[in-house]
Amino acid sequence: MEKAREEVVRLYGNRLRIRVCGICIENDKILMLSHRGIGNTDTFWCPPGGGVQFEETIHDALRREFKEETGLEIEVGNLLFVNEFMEPPLHALELFFEVKITGGRLYLGFDPEMTDANQIIQEVRWMNFEDIKKYPANEVHSLFKYCDSLADIYQLQGYLGAHIENRSDRTIEQIAYS
Repeated sequence: MEKAREEVVRLYGNRLRIRVCGICIENDKILMLSHRGIGNTDTFWCPPGGGVQFEETIHDALRREFKEETGLEIEVGNLLFVNEFMEPPLHALELFFEVKITGGRLYLGFDPEMTDANQIIQEVRWMNFEDIKKYPANEVHSLFKYCDSLADIYQLQGYLGAHIENRSDRTIEQIAYS
């Protein structure tokens, strides 16, 4: 895990990133990815998505990220909400869109910015709300703390804000490698 965490910090740390994320719900299950090297455990579940590249539209970025991470082709729907992800040294503005699958085949994809030895995507899985709530809050995306069901995700709107636990007694290096 340590090498993956170091690579995450090297690639994404200490800068503000713009990310796009897709909410894909079918048959009362949401498509989720498990990552390593993010947070203080080796598990972090969140909807598929990633960084927007220079001169790439937001919709194109989301389609590319979905294809890379899940093998699926999607149609991008409405912007649902904006979240500010802040887990120093990581900081991102995340734009969450509703998406629909239009093609492809589901498989565990990859993050092309990461080396083969340090891939952070561990698993892709359809999860119901009860599956998500079985994990500790720090191992799933913070959007789920605002929901009592998957349907509630569609009621989220506007800016969800940044949620940082009190870390005044720890340095950024301690947080990044804890």
